[in-house]
Amino acid sequence: MPDCGGAFTIRVVDRIAAIPASAWDACAGLDNPFLSHAFLDALEVSGSAKAGTGWLPQHLALEDDGGRLLGAAPLYLKGHSYGEYVFDHGWADAYERAGGRYYPKLQCAVPFTPVAGPRLLIRGDASPEASQAITGALISGMVALARRHKVSSLHVTFPTAGEWERFAAAGFLQRTGQQFHWENAGYASFDDFLAALSSRKRKTIRKEREAALAGGIEIHTLTGDAIEKRHWDAFFRFYISTSDRKWGSPYLTREFFDLIGARMAEKIVLVMAEKNGRLVAGALNLRGGDTLYGRNWGCAGDFPFLHFEACYYRAIDFAIAHRLKRVEAGAQGQHKIQRGYLPSPTYSAHWIRDPGFKRAVADFLIRERRAVAHEMDALAELSPFKREAE
Repeated sequence: MPDCGGAFTIRVVDRIAAIPASAWDACAGLDNPFLSHAFLDALEVSGSAKAGTGWLPQHLALEDDGGRLLGAAPLYLKGHSYGEYVFDHGWADAYERAGGRYYPKLQCAVPFTPVAGPRLLIRGDASPEASQAITGALISGMVALARRHKVSSLHVTFPTAGEWERFAAAGFLQRTGQQFHWENAGYASFDDFLAALSSRKRKTIRKEREAALAGGIEIHTLTGDAIEKRHWDAFFRFYISTSDRKWGSPYLTREFFDLIGARMAEKIVLVMAEKNGRLVAGALNLRGGDTLYGRNWGCAGDFPFLHFEACYYRAIDFAIAHRLKRVEAGAQGQHKIQRGYLPSPTYSAHWIRDPGFKRAVADFLIRERRAVAHEMDALAELSPFKREAE
């Protein structure tokens, strides 16, 4: 890439291993485990995110004259729209029906991970002025790479709200979505959380938790060295089984789980359910600085309410015990509202090369943003928490 104003140079890196882990993590920070060098490298080394799966790494590395990494962005050249959780299949169909070629495209994201976080990674010791310059250089570098590859579009999914506005100022289109997050209001225990709910919702949750453990189900929340190979073996079976039932093609390989288990054990919170000595279900979470992120769930059999217990209630238990501020339980799922997970906005930004197609998408996004805002307002009314009158 060309030099940026004489102060920075941007390189395009086709494997994150080419960047020292300490340098990348100095930019990514410690709060979001999905942005860590260990996690992203595990995706690549395991074969989960590579050219053959439609995720060709094209990471941006912004360096000073001495070769020190000042900023970076996780970026991929993609041949499809799978594993993103911000759906643009309709855009692709419309553009190709009009005679265009939508793929390949560039994607700034963490593969297979609908978790919000920084996408423009900047060294923590950078001054505010330097941060602004690095941010602008990274955005310009993304667009320059998009033009070099002659792709139809460049998509930045699940950035922070501040980054979303910066991308908009650079000419990107703005899109909104929603997830469901649980917020810790300083609860001392799960019962303390339940006390904040309406009486009917409290009773429902208690009944669900009891039903989930019926028939001798035992649940263990494991971290660090407590997670053994047998747990990963079982969890991968559950993951494959669930993938086959729901979307037909699992993204993550068995090796991926071994790698994160070895490299990030202290960040992993694995909830495993057991019956009669046999592991029957599991939920994978990763722990950030103040947030527990729910990622994958799998089950071997039909166990009523076990999904709610393992994925939602045990996550709340863990967050309260470890004084975390929130639980983000992944994409979709309005059923989470009744369990204390309320609507929260998510963001994406989109650069489209064809001016006519850009105008059409921009018009759609105006209407979609209004619809999302209206739906979030309506869903908020379904909150299980007590009203003031109660």
